[in-house]
Amino acid sequence: MLITALAGGVGGARFLRGLRDALDADPALAQSDLTIVANTGDDITLFGLRVSPDVDTLLYTLGGGIDEAQGWGRADDSRIVQGELAAYGVGPQWFGLGDRDFGTHIARSYWLGEGLQPTAITERLATRWGLPGQRITLLPMTDAPVETHVVVEREDGPQAIHFQQWWVEDRTRTPAQRFVVAGLDRAAAAPGVLDAIREADLVILPPSNPVVSIGIILGVPGVRDALRGTTAPVVGVSPLIGGRPVRGHADACLSAIGVESSAAGVASLYADFLDGWLIDPADAVPGPPGLRVETYDRELLMGERAGAARLARAALDLGLALRND
Repeated sequence: MLITALAGGVGGARFLRGLRDALDADPALAQSDLTIVANTGDDITLFGLRVSPDVDTLLYTLGGGIDEAQGWGRADDSRIVQGELAAYGVGPQWFGLGDRDFGTHIARSYWLGEGLQPTAITERLATRWGLPGQRITLLPMTDAPVETHVVVEREDGPQAIHFQQWWVEDRTRTPAQRFVVAGLDRAAAAPGVLDAIREADLVILPPSNPVVSIGIILGVPGVRDALRGTTAPVVGVSPLIGGRPVRGHADACLSAIGVESSAAGVASLYADFLDGWLIDPADAVPGPPGLRVETYDRELLMGERAGAARLARAALDLGLALRND
């Protein structure tokens, strides 16, 4: 079975680790191949290095090196290098990078300087983290440099700041007026991305941020068309419980684009290609015609790794049911 997923960072990574666990636990599905298309709109240059937060969170989580408590960065990491940069007055300091994490960013930046494309670099990094051995292929959404910026109101008028600054330093306290994705209009889907969608037996949208994670991937030319045209069922997992995000600030992002913070509101963003939608009991409402809405039998939380596998299994079962209809 060929499964393709579109994913952002922490929530998407934990769900997909659970999905791989669920597949491995089922003898009939253990040989399934999982291709993940990662959001790179979060990418940012820090200290002269190219950082790809969502790609790295997927690498570390699926490869067993993630800091489980915070959901990002390397386990058992230190901050000696960033401390030295602070002593020299080099910023920004609001984005924390650990010493082991620096190794990933140095390697990526070095290979970019040699002329390698992000797809080839991500393949090298994925091999280091053992993803091919798990039958997982990790692809960046595009090889083009793309960055999400947020327009906010400052004392001297509207100002565009990098998404990471709004998300990490500001913590979304300043309302976003709109999102601007620099470079997206000139981007093309990375090699293998469109084929992974077209040739899949099942496409899954994990509970990632629908605006600044999955929404950015959908903005890559050709991706939405591929989802509309695939013969595979497309199943999504709501990132909200009772209108509130499970993690992060999805409600602030939805508000910025004028979409209701609800499971139904998120589903409307995918309405032209979505076949199945898994929601929390607190959000149980009838879906639009043609969309199969199923309610998870407990609160839509992943919790421990076993909980993520259970949730992923529910999404998988919904997809299998749609395939058999």
